[in-house]
Amino acid sequence: MSLSTHITPLVCSCSTSDTFMTASKVKKENHRTALCLEESKERIKKMFNKVELSVSSYDTAWVAMVPSTTNPHAPFFPQCLNWLLDNQLFDGSWGLPNHDPSFMNEALLSTLACVLALKKWGIGEDQINKGLQFINSNIASINDEKQQPPIGFDLIFPSLIEYGQNLGINFSLSATNLEAIIHKRDIELSRGNQSNSEGWRAYLAYVSERLQKSQDWEAILKYQRLNGSLFNSPATTAAAFHQLKNTNCLNYLKSVVEKFGNAVPTIYPLDIYVRLCMIDNLERLGVSHHFKEEIRSVLDETYRYWQEGVEDIFLDPTTCAMAFRILRLSGYDVSSDPFYQYSEDKFSDSLKGYLKDAGAILELYKASQVIIHPDESILVRQNAWTRHLLKQQSSHYQLYADKLRRFVDREANDALSFPYYANLERILNLRSMKHYNVEETRILKSSYRSENLANQEFLKLAAEDFNICQIIQKEELKQLTRWVTESKLDKLEFARQKLAYCYFSAAANLFAPELSDARISWAKNGVLTTVVDDFYDVGSTEEEQVNLIQLMEEWDVDIETACCSENVKIIFCSLRSTIKEIGERSVKWQGRNVEGSVIKIWLSLIRSMLTEAKWLKTKTVPTLDEYMQNACVSFALGPIVLPALFLVGPKLSGEAAEVEELHCLFNTMSTCGRLLNDINTFERESAEGKLNALGLRLIHGNGAITIDDATKEMKVIIEDKRRELLRLVLKEKGSTVPRDCKELFWKMIKVLHLFYLKDDGFTSLELHSTVNSVINEPVVLSELLRDTNQNPKPIYQSV
Repeated sequence: MSLSTHITPLVCSCSTSDTFMTASKVKKENHRTALCLEESKERIKKMFNKVELSVSSYDTAWVAMVPSTTNPHAPFFPQCLNWLLDNQLFDGSWGLPNHDPSFMNEALLSTLACVLALKKWGIGEDQINKGLQFINSNIASINDEKQQPPIGFDLIFPSLIEYGQNLGINFSLSATNLEAIIHKRDIELSRGNQSNSEGWRAYLAYVSERLQKSQDWEAILKYQRLNGSLFNSPATTAAAFHQLKNTNCLNYLKSVVEKFGNAVPTIYPLDIYVRLCMIDNLERLGVSHHFKEEIRSVLDETYRYWQEGVEDIFLDPTTCAMAFRILRLSGYDVSSDPFYQYSEDKFSDSLKGYLKDAGAILELYKASQVIIHPDESILVRQNAWTRHLLKQQSSHYQLYADKLRRFVDREANDALSFPYYANLERILNLRSMKHYNVEETRILKSSYRSENLANQEFLKLAAEDFNICQIIQKEELKQLTRWVTESKLDKLEFARQKLAYCYFSAAANLFAPELSDARISWAKNGVLTTVVDDFYDVGSTEEEQVNLIQLMEEWDVDIETACCSENVKIIFCSLRSTIKEIGERSVKWQGRNVEGSVIKIWLSLIRSMLTEAKWLKTKTVPTLDEYMQNACVSFALGPIVLPALFLVGPKLSGEAAEVEELHCLFNTMSTCGRLLNDINTFERESAEGKLNALGLRLIHGNGAITIDDATKEMKVIIEDKRRELLRLVLKEKGSTVPRDCKELFWKMIKVLHLFYLKDDGFTSLELHSTVNSVINEPVVLSELLRDTNQNPKPIYQSV
């Protein structure tokens, strides 16, 4: 669909030539925007082919210290030593240029390692002196609680000071500073030795550069990976080779230097994790649909690695959790069994558990939300303990995060406030854009950056794409507002006017420009179901209720004579014009007119509403099963979701298997939605004398069940139905309904859970600002970038 058909030039009192010039400017601006978008997309596509990591001065220094196997007085990797000589920063330090002020301790550690490497081989006297001056000038930062320390700093730094003293270096440190350094090391060693956990031992192995000569080196080799590394860390592996002369360690170091040239990163390989992060970021920013081929290629490869049990996935809880979540939500058949190795007690005994890595816990929490099988108790338990840890406001689980603490906090708060099943895509996209850090720096033993993980192109594309979609949506909302007025729906005094919410629920889920027909259908039917619900609830006589059903059954009638009242006439005319419009538009998508199918959907709804009206009038108390069988239809999701199925792209065959699958999807969605509604509206509807699932459970419980117990029962059913629906949506083998169509049922569940997070969404004003931000407020890129730290770009090497 052409964007130009939705954009109207500004109207003002001007000459024809002025109007032409305005239209011309708009056309040029649209063309410029389109070109910029295409350029951004091409640059991002290239990022899928290579992973770029900033080099680590710290790790490069350790590789530079590895002696030659033929001459112990010469370096094995002289190119790394030369890199150190050439890459000292102007202030005498080594590390990322213009690093975050909270990374001073990391700069001290990197600089110290580089000084030791140069001193070991007896070169770079000027660089050594400048490095020592930097260390002496900034040593006070070791006592600064605001510092983001590199992993193992309190153990490694004092050990390297001692090693430097053995090499004859005079650090000129005060006795106070030396005592503080030693004191911190002693405290950490004492605390860790008392626990004597496997996590502590893994941590000591990870920071084994501190050991120098020790009998512990052989024990450390149990952490060696198939690629020969220890923890995929060049520094740790280099230190281990220096002591053990292990051939596999050396082969790993050779491969890293060969890959990156004369400097190495702080962790390698990282390909799988980085590419998954790319996909996750693009999805969260709302632009993943531009990269379907690239994403499918990465996921196919990741799935193959999953099936092969590749270490880089299963030895890292963060990568394992992210791979599981993204693969499962993309339709791949992945088991939750690997998470048994990351149960609460086992995680605490792992390296990331000991490091209290909030990023890993957050990913494990996100993964725990995609339960689709009834026997996935491991994910249920995982959800409970990770949620508990993330909710601790002053949690020590924030100390060692791969990302800066403030960004982890934001992500954790979002994840806790908006679970996956209540996260509408456009709201998620907005939050992600506002929280996105284009210059994100992460820290392990050394800080690092990657353009694949964070860059301005992602944010630029997301902002432009959001605004283009919003322009279209604003025009659609204007059209819908005119439709409400022209249809006289605003004249129905008994009816709630909920156009903005109805359109928001469509625009927040179906935002792609080409889905305009589906959005209009979803929104119009949302408005009409609200009107018809109020009509059968409070705004009609029995004669009018029956008359509307008769009109729908007969369909081609003389409106002037067949309608028994003006209200019936307004409603039927609106229904008929909308259904005919959907039928006409469906021809483009389905190759056939689905008007008859939509009429049947609406007839089912209004008949169910008449049944409820009769129950209320005659004070009939149905069984809970009778109520739910009818209420799943009267909840009115049918006319909103089902007609939209014909307008999202894939053709539906209408064959029996497909019809049965759609019926199952609809019933599961509607049961979940109806119970959500009935729990949240119980008090109000009870006061009004209306039927309600929760009320009926209490009535038929004959006093043997409390409100709290009945509510818990229904919440369990809601959870089971929600998981069942997700399973049906993700199911590929044996499914006849296209995934794009099945997604509509899940999108509606997200709407319902968001609306009912606190109370009855249709009586709450809390969503007003959210609705406004999605539909009316454009994203301003310069404002998003305002708080970004505009550091010079670090040196990157491609993987």
